[in-house]
Amino acid sequence: MKVMNEDNFKAIISFIDEYYNTNGRVPTQQEIADVIGLNKSNVSRNLKAMKERGLIDLDGGWGGIKTSKIQKRKIELNYVPVVGTIACGTPMLSEQNIERYIPISKELIGNGNFFALYASGNSMINANIEDGDFVIVRQQNHANEGEIIVALIDDETTLKRYYLDRKKHKVRLHPENDDMEDMYFDSINIQGVAVKVLKNLI
Repeated sequence: MKVMNEDNFKAIISFIDEYYNTNGRVPTQQEIADVIGLNKSNVSRNLKAMKERGLIDLDGGWGGIKTSKIQKRKIELNYVPVVGTIACGTPMLSEQNIERYIPISKELIGNGNFFALYASGNSMINANIEDGDFVIVRQQNHANEGEIIVALIDDETTLKRYYLDRKKHKVRLHPENDDMEDMYFDSINIQGVAVKVLKNLI
């Protein structure tokens, strides 16, 4: 059986597209080899031949493999990493492990680097952010007053509205809940600004 043929090319492209759609990244050459039934060296030869024929693009090495479907998705979608749960009551330990990636239309959130977290607690209910809501956050280290931010404080994260108290020379984090009081800090580490909330209606 020929190592390089149209059937292998189609199988490799199909697997790359399926893997990218599920994981938000392209598979490694070893992962391709394991599924297609070729060794890693033969996968490499196939990929080179596919690039020469214009079937795929290699942007910055094998990790930058792009099929025509991936190129189209990259234009239309942002693959946002889900990095855990964030406290909307008492701050909780930050979870930095990426659980998975979710595709979100750029029309909804625009361009930039984003991450997503599940809200936990009820301190932001007046801002229509409830326990279990999916919060999309633009990754940045600054914010305007009045924006809802993800703040890192002593290795713990919390979601609050951001203000500066110039009289006290403090950062004021405001919970959107009438039963809770503002939190004051000498300094905080801004992780990002909330841009979108996704809800389950059932």
